Amino acid sequence: MIQAIGLTSSTRKERPPAVDDVSFEAHPGRVTALLGARGAGKTTVVRMMLELQPGRGITYFRGRPLHRIAHPAREVGVLLGDVPGHPARTVRGQLRMLCSAAGVPGRRADEVLEAVGLVSLRDQRLGVLSRGMDRRLGLACALLADPHTLVLDRPAAGLSARESAWLHDMLRAHAAHGGTVLFTTDDTKEAARTADRVVTLVDGTVAADQEATDFARTRLRPRVAVRSPYAARLGVLVTKEARTAKRSVEVVAEGGTRLSVYGSSCAQVGEIAFRHGILVHQLADEIGDANPAAPRCSDTAGVRSSSGGRSAEQADGQGAEGLAGAGGQERGEAAGGSAERGGATGPTPLDSPTADPPAAGSPAAPGVFVPLADDTAPPGMRPSGTWPAEAPPAVVPGDGPVPSDTDARPATGSALLPPPITVRSARGPLRPLRYEVRRATGIATGYVTVGLVVAVSALLSVFLARVGHTPQARLLAAWPRELPLPPAALGAGLLGAVAFGDEFRHPALAADRGTVPRRLGLLAAKLLVGAVTAVLMAVAVVACDAALLHLVYGPELTEVPADWWSTGASWLILVIACAWAGVLAAGVFRSTTAGLAAVVAVPIVIVPLVQRALSGPSVRTAAGLPNRLSGLTLVHWPFGSERLAVAAVRMVAQPVGSALMLSITTLLCAYLVTVLHPRLR
Repeated sequence: MIQAIGLTSSTRKERPPAVDDVSFEAHPGRVTALLGARGAGKTTVVRMMLELQPGRGITYFRGRPLHRIAHPAREVGVLLGDVPGHPARTVRGQLRMLCSAAGVPGRRADEVLEAVGLVSLRDQRLGVLSRGMDRRLGLACALLADPHTLVLDRPAAGLSARESAWLHDMLRAHAAHGGTVLFTTDDTKEAARTADRVVTLVDGTVAADQEATDFARTRLRPRVAVRSPYAARLGVLVTKEARTAKRSVEVVAEGGTRLSVYGSSCAQVGEIAFRHGILVHQLADEIGDANPAAPRCSDTAGVRSSSGGRSAEQADGQGAEGLAGAGGQERGEAAGGSAERGGATGPTPLDSPTADPPAAGSPAAPGVFVPLADDTAPPGMRPSGTWPAEAPPAVVPGDGPVPSDTDARPATGSALLPPPITVRSARGPLRPLRYEVRRATGIATGYVTVGLVVAVSALLSVFLARVGHTPQARLLAAWPRELPLPPAALGAGLLGAVAFGDEFRHPALAADRGTVPRRLGLLAAKLLVGAVTAVLMAVAVVACDAALLHLVYGPELTEVPADWWSTGASWLILVIACAWAGVLAAGVFRSTTAGLAAVVAVPIVIVPLVQRALSGPSVRTAAGLPNRLSGLTLVHWPFGSERLAVAAVRMVAQPVGSALMLSITTLLCAYLVTVLHPRLR
């Protein structure tokens, strides 16, 4: 159950709030629609409910605010806008990455892909998906952790009628299993057809909170849609006979050959056309939006645009009747010919885009929900028992019969929810690490960067060897004296900046507040993966440089130096420090560019300042510090670790090392401040 209480958005410069004192409830087992025109504040309300936007008020999800829920992704599934994933990541890779963040098994990705009909597109990149496939993937992300509540912002925007019907069937199935569904829309017909309860927003305030049947009766007007080459003449005749019979009839010219007749029926309009010999191409009952602001006229002289949106007609040669419309479903009759139905259709398989909609009264027909639970499961509870039954399952408003137990099995291609999963209460310490590994290996950025760094370093080392006057250590590292940092250090800083920059550019985890960028566990995982990547790249650079130098100039340039241990440790510490500086700077400034700029600024800006500070007069020096440090221990350091400590101290004593340590310390403190101070997030 969702309880939104007094949601009021923050204001700036004495402007009125976009949302003012919005309160409503969404009950389990029911679909609730948040209806409003564009700019009414629907998205603001949803973001405030999810604590993604500041303001006053509070929202309870089954009695707890979101920040008090240990596993938010398992309580609330969210779809806000497009899927926030890297365009180069695959569909399956995106879901497996989110599985690691949510702490669910990796096989869950394949289960939800099968449920939403994206198995055949699992290797496609996110950047090439169509609007309908993106909506399916967004729903798969929301269902990944088997949440009790679904919160979706305009999920059917831009979809075709067939895709919209499939999406609404999925939402209906989730509610029928005992879950809570809240979605926003600006289409009154969609709200009346899909939801059990409609909350209407006008200028950021709740204008109405109604059951779907009451909403359809008060906000939607039945009308007769007529299409005829003699529409003007037919409109005049209908108006004339209505005045003669003293009936209140409104005829609106929709332009061209279309008419909308309010206050009449298909039978009456058809009889008038038959008596006067007027050819009719379409004659059907519709449910349209009763917009009081739209201009209307009582004869055919006036013209206005249709406010009902997409029409929904169904007819046969004898005037067949479709589903009744108390909850937004339309019934259709025709005097001749046939009219294609363009409104709500039954669920259709992804692989059969040309499949015909199901017949009225069938188990997959719109207006009747088909139960998908196991036969042995109690009413209102999923087979695994993970959702407590707080309300009985709801049925879509309509006149169709409720299917029996024998008809409860869905047909092929029907909307199926993914199977329930076992909820693990413990938060695994390796969740952020698994997520970071899958994030880093799921796109080609890291591989391309490492390849370019190795290639540039190899060519640069050959050039430096040809020119001469370069020490062997700098030659193997491809670090000329003219450059502030070697290519390997810059590459490590770039990979570190990308690690956190992509989190803010493609916030896949921010919506459900599972593992958001401002978490210490995620920071530790990024620092560890960044360090390992930097070490591997540094070793690859030295190995490739040595191999190329040996091939071009012989073995005299690739001899192992006597102090290789300390030199190698200093080299690894340098690239790791650059990677960490990139990670921390991107995390603090929320940008990949800022992270890389912080790495480049170390030798250009900070090193001169450190050199100036260290170049002043000094009375004492720290000579012999490594020997005194080793004497503090009662036992000898194993495996020559004292040499590693000496190398680390020497690296820090250098201007570049001192500047890097100063930058890392400052950025880490800034990151901790943003984590501990919520207002700076």
